[in-house]
Amino acid sequence: MDNTRGISGPALPGAYFSSATSSFSDFLREQAPELLPQRRMAASAAELGVPHGTTIVACTFAGGVLIAGDRRATSGNLIASRDMEKVHVTDEYSAVGIAGTAGLAVEMVRLYAVELAHYEKIEGVSLSLDGKTNKLAGMVKANLEMAMAGLAAIPLFVGYDLEAEDAKHAGRIVSYDAAGGRYEENGGYASIGSGSLFAKSALKKLHDPDADVEGAIRAAVEALYDAADDDTASGGPDLVRRIFPTVVTITAEQGALQLPTAEAAAVAEAVVAGRIERHQRRLS
Repeated sequence: MDNTRGISGPALPGAYFSSATSSFSDFLREQAPELLPQRRMAASAAELGVPHGTTIVACTFAGGVLIAGDRRATSGNLIASRDMEKVHVTDEYSAVGIAGTAGLAVEMVRLYAVELAHYEKIEGVSLSLDGKTNKLAGMVKANLEMAMAGLAAIPLFVGYDLEAEDAKHAGRIVSYDAAGGRYEENGGYASIGSGSLFAKSALKKLHDPDADVEGAIRAAVEALYDAADDDTASGGPDLVRRIFPTVVTITAEQGALQLPTAEAAAVAEAVVAGRIERHQRRLS
């Protein structure tokens, strides 16, 4: 049977049926380089007025790690989107949050998820956690030319290390710079985006590496609230439109799971109620 011919189309090139590389990006670079994200734009961000994603936070907890993001994207002084998804599950034990040029960042993280799935299908095993973070670093570095033109796309990676000796503290956080530099966040928390200064300052006080998952989620949402309180580009919980932060937790038992909207809403509403109560106490 000829597997190189489609049902009703011409024969595909032999490269499509070769396992010469386990990297989907390398395959795409050889066969269709025009489809790579960094080859599809040339103007500056200011000229294009492209939307930008804003604040992402991550923190470890006892037995895992989580990542959360606000939902706002901005274009200059305008709100481009109120409900952008900036946090994405990339495989069973990893997730990535994105800040910077929204279109490029979303394409990057989607391609990255395909990279991880492609590698597992070709090699029969998943990449190690270090392999995952190095693969993402290479993709960020490939976007350097666009970053220098003002179209930076910066990820924040979280993953659960199945090979860690201490399962209680196997959650890991890795941040990146625009040139593809990779940095392990050994403090147990991190933040990127325009509101990161305020979010990280909040996590410095709120983060507890021995907290349970519920406590870690509350700390992350509190940090995002602080970012939105001082950074106009970061969006807080929208109780009218029912738009709440995206939260993904990763543990050995359950893998990467996105918090259901109802649960995210309950946490966000509790944070808002707490802030109102504290404000009223100050006024009384």
